Amino acid sequence: MNKKIIKKEVNPKDAILVFSSFSFICLAIIFMLIVYEVVNIEQYLTFNHPAQLLMYVIIASFTLVLYGVILTYVVPSKDIDDTNKSYQMYSLQEIFAFMLLGALFEELLFRGIIQNVLYIWLDHQWMAMLITTCLFLAIHVQYFKKPIMLLNISIPSLTFSWLYFNTYNILVPIIVHFLMNLGITLLFKYNVLNVKKPK
Repeated sequence: MNKKIIKKEVNPKDAILVFSSFSFICLAIIFMLIVYEVVNIEQYLTFNHPAQLLMYVIIASFTLVLYGVILTYVVPSKDIDDTNKSYQMYSLQEIFAFMLLGALFEELLFRGIIQNVLYIWLDHQWMAMLITTCLFLAIHVQYFKKPIMLLNISIPSLTFSWLYFNTYNILVPIIVHFLMNLGITLLFKYNVLNVKKPK
């Protein structure tokens, strides 16, 4: 008797609620880190060079979307995980909220908390960035069966880490992460971008 494994699709409203809840928890932890002077507010929201911050956002967002487009055309479809396909079926409002809250949660957790604590502990930026990226990869368990997908997220993760340490403004990696995810999702949603067909 064949048993079919039925994959339950992600409900956008549930996902938005989960990401919102976890984002609030991360903000509470960051607030505690600031109150207990483990870190200071300047490590999260520095606006000394606003034009430079804007340039980082524009260049990094464009480059990472381009990176995603190139990978889509280069990597065969059998090596690409189809987890994200269901996101394309959401309405524009759901996509916007899902991508924004997903980026917010992941950046608050990985760059805002983990990377900062690792840097304080190790006193070495690149070690903190590399370990943070390894932990970022570890939560994306759906990609373990298709390792090329780990490359797909390791480069963006290192970029977000680098952006954060170069700006000390958590909004920069949040916005870049959001724009990258939104850009790629919309390119697929409107069939501007398609997965390479197997030969």
